[in-house]
Amino acid sequence: MNRRAAEPVELARLRGWLRAAKGRRTFAALARRADAGKLPVSVCTLRRALDGRLPTLRTVQAFARGAGADEEEGARVWAAATAAVRPEPVRKPAAYVPGLGITTLVGLAAAMEKVRVAAGGPSLRRLADSPEAAGRLSRSALHNALHARRLPSEVLLAGFAAACGAGEETARALLAARARILAGPRPRPSLMYPCGVVEEAEARREQDAVVRHWIRDDDELDWYERQLRDEEEAEQRRAEVWVDDLTDDELDELQRARNAVGARQSSLRAELAAYARVAGKPDG
Repeated sequence: MNRRAAEPVELARLRGWLRAAKGRRTFAALARRADAGKLPVSVCTLRRALDGRLPTLRTVQAFARGAGADEEEGARVWAAATAAVRPEPVRKPAAYVPGLGITTLVGLAAAMEKVRVAAGGPSLRRLADSPEAAGRLSRSALHNALHARRLPSEVLLAGFAAACGAGEETARALLAARARILAGPRPRPSLMYPCGVVEEAEARREQDAVVRHWIRDDDELDWYERQLRDEEEAEQRRAEVWVDDLTDDELDELQRARNAVGARQSSLRAELAAYARVAGKPDG
């Protein structure tokens, strides 16, 4: 035999408040007074307000007006009953996705901590024992990574993201940040010879792409992959424009600076011509 679930105390309190406000008045009398107070309501609606279901706020207000009771108090009692009967759904916090500016061990550790906080702040033991981590984590390695004492491995970062339930975008962002840290700071273009600018941009694209073997292949790029691709293409275009805009005097100056630091003795003009052929550009 199925039993009816116990009703919330707040709903019973609302029904008791309505009955106390009604007193010895008939529902017809309540309806007439509510109508006179410019809150028309039917007798059936007033009667249903006491049958155990949650009435509408307007019904409670009309009931109170017809009974001459405090409408604001009735609204407060109704709000409490509504919160008990229809609680707000628990919203899962959005996963944190690290940005593209992480280039240091401290920055990576801070990003990992934000990922952990977004996951509800699980302990290191809970992360290490998580089934999603699949044995890829240890508490000591996590402690070192989260305190910027040691660069975490790709295996640890992938397992950490999985244990936090952060998803592929976060895992990919953490792995890309690790690749940037390993690559070290990028030299300023003004200190490099022209072909090196383009080579450096291509090398960076390869470093970011190497992390993708940890993530399943999809037919469509997600937003983070598109962001990486757009950044790489923009940097490639900037490098090519810089090379194309070099004057003969600037080329001679770069050639002298390159020779002064002991770089290999070769012609920048010849290297640029070779690059132009590879890139499909006309020489000149």
